[in-house]
Amino acid sequence: MDLKEQITQAVEKITKDKALQEQFKTDPVKALESVLGIDLPEEAIDQVVKGVKAKLTTDRLSDSVDALKGF
Repeated sequence: MDLKEQITQAVEKITKDKALQEQFKTDPVKALESVLGIDLPEEAIDQVVKGVKAKLTTDRLSDSVDALKGF
């Protein structure tokens, strides 16, 4: 599985689970390892964490813009 696939898979699972969202906020490495079911190497984990954070932030901004369009 490549880095992009790992990020996409993690984002999908985290956005659907409030407990995972909280765990990702407090301990993103453990949250990702439990979601992906693998022990990520140090050089990859930082990139995956950054990618997931960026994607989650982008998704939240998109949702906010969509909500504002309803006004």
